[in-house]
Amino acid sequence: MSTTHQEPVSNFVKPERDVFLSMDAHVATITFSNERRFNAMSLSMWLKLGDLLEELNKDGQVRALVLRGDGERAFVSGADISEFGEQRNDPAQVANYDQAVSRAQVALAKFASPVIAAISGICYGGGLGLALACDLRFASESAKFRMPAARLGLGYAFGGVKRMMAILGQAKASEVFYTAKVYDAHQALALGLLNGIEVDVFAQAHETAILISQNAPLTIKAAKMAFNAALNGADPAEVKAVDEAVKNCFKSKDYLEGRAAFAEKRSPLFVGQ
Repeated sequence: MSTTHQEPVSNFVKPERDVFLSMDAHVATITFSNERRFNAMSLSMWLKLGDLLEELNKDGQVRALVLRGDGERAFVSGADISEFGEQRNDPAQVANYDQAVSRAQVALAKFASPVIAAISGICYGGGLGLALACDLRFASESAKFRMPAARLGLGYAFGGVKRMMAILGQAKASEVFYTAKVYDAHQALALGLLNGIEVDVFAQAHETAILISQNAPLTIKAAKMAFNAALNGADPAEVKAVDEAVKNCFKSKDYLEGRAAFAEKRSPLFVGQ
C-alpha cells in the first residue's frame, strides 16, 4: 500500500497590520507589515514599535538594528489614514495618537546602537520620518521619497523637522517639506538622504549591521551618544555623559582585547565590557 505524505496544516494567519522582530546573533531586524496599504503605520503598529525599541534597549544585546518594510513595494508609506476616522477624530484621540508616534520616533532616535534603514519602494510621510531617525539609510532603485504633510494639511512635529534639517541642511529640508514632491532614489542620494543605492538593499543593510556588530560595542555606543548630543545642541549634561562613556571605553576589557588583537594581527572578539 502506498501512502501520500501531507504537510501539517498551519493555523497561523499573519496579522494584516503588525511589526515583527527577528534576531541574528547581535543584529535585530524590525519589519513593518501592512502590505495591503503599502506598510502604512497603524496606531497599534506605532505602539508596538515603541514597545520593541524599549525592550531591545533594555536587553543590551543588540549591537545593530535594521528597519525594513514587508515585501519590496514599500518601506513605510506613512500613517494609515484609513483609521483616522476612528483613531484621530477628536482632540483627545489626536493627542493619544501623536504621543504614540512621538514615543516610537524618540525611542528610535535615542536607540543605543546604530540603526539602519533598508528602503525598498515607497517611503513617504511617517516612513520618511522613521528613515531620518536612523543612522544609516540604504535604498533600492525602486525607492521613492516624499514628505506630503503640506498636501494633507497635517502639522509636523518640531523634532522631525529638526532632524530633517540636521541631515539635509535647511535649504534642502525646506524644499522637501514645502514642495511635498516625490524624489526617486538618485535624487534622494543627491540630497544627502541616502548612504547608497543597492541592487539588494536588504542584503546590504544586513551585511552592514553584521560589520557594525563585530566592532567594539562601547565605542560604537559612545560615538552614537556624541552624534545625538551634537544634534541636540551639545547640552552640557549630554556632553558629560559622552565623556564618561569614552572613559569607560578605555577602562574596558574590549580595549585590552582590541590592542592585543592588533598586536597579534587577528580579528578582535569584543564582548561589550
